[in-house]
Amino acid sequence: MKIRKTFQGRRTAELVRTFSDHDSVVAAAPVQPLPNDDELLDSYSQSVTHAVEKVGPAVVNIRAQKTARQNSPGSESGGGGSGFVIAPDGFILTNSHVVHGADKLEVTLADGQVHRGTLVGEDPETDLAVVRINASQLACAHLGNPKSIRVGQIAIAIGSPFGFQQTVTAGVVSALGRSMRSQSGRLIDDVIQTDAALNPGNSGGPLVNSRGEVIGVNTAIILPAQGICFAIASNTAEFVAAWLIKEGRIRRSWIGVVGQNVPIHRRVVIFHRLAVDQGILVSGIEPGSPASRAGLREGDVIVAFGGEPVSGIDELHRHLVARKIGIPTLVTVIRHTEKFDLVVTPAELARDH
Repeated sequence: MKIRKTFQGRRTAELVRTFSDHDSVVAAAPVQPLPNDDELLDSYSQSVTHAVEKVGPAVVNIRAQKTARQNSPGSESGGGGSGFVIAPDGFILTNSHVVHGADKLEVTLADGQVHRGTLVGEDPETDLAVVRINASQLACAHLGNPKSIRVGQIAIAIGSPFGFQQTVTAGVVSALGRSMRSQSGRLIDDVIQTDAALNPGNSGGPLVNSRGEVIGVNTAIILPAQGICFAIASNTAEFVAAWLIKEGRIRRSWIGVVGQNVPIHRRVVIFHRLAVDQGILVSGIEPGSPASRAGLREGDVIVAFGGEPVSGIDELHRHLVARKIGIPTLVTVIRHTEKFDLVVTPAELARDH
């Protein structure tokens, strides 16, 4: 019994010494300072704040005023939207529907300065426009490469919804390669879908990735749906902006047909070995147009243009680009049950078409 008690006593003494040593170590440990707010931000918040700090100074509010000329002479109506500086010498990219028909443009910069804006050019077919202000050394946004965009990545919208300047919303890229109609009726391809909240007044503002690069121009929402918003891809915006700055407009070709999409009978498809089972039924031809001179007739069904199959009006529009102006091009048609080629020379599309 004495031996056992002695062992227990020694063991108790060792435990006491161990805990005493541990307490001294803990007591001697330096007190760590509390992290500041920046350190508390998670990576998502840091990405959003970085992008906003980089692009925000280039985002502007645009107020468009239009003088009413019919029912109430002398009165003015106004609208507004957003835009962003794309060159330090005052060039601003926005939506065509924001500035179309305006007699006066007022641009408010991120720092509150107000400038008179001048419309450089607009392209209703892609709903894009360029405005210029008399200023220099402005903060400008960088257009990113849309090929690097992935579904699910962060998408940040900056704009002036309902006039609230520098409003930021964030979400993700919901889908790529969407198509939507412009107000002119032409299809806009490669549109980005996002769930970053957009409201009236966001139109023309930038859609930004986490690196602070503009990946799209916010242009449309679907009502009453929530979280379905669209932006024109940056590659389209860059191409259109460059031509608007250079020439004030985008050149497109035109052949002068009025048509509608129709199915082609299966037997005709098989007999002529067509690559499409739909075509464009010519329902009207403008007098003196390239189509009229080429011999197209009402009732013809266009199935190919320039050797490429076309199954609808939207595909034909994609082929009618500036480089086709004045270039003789084969148009393949089905007339009754026969297939043959006609040569049409597209002309430049006038502004009133």
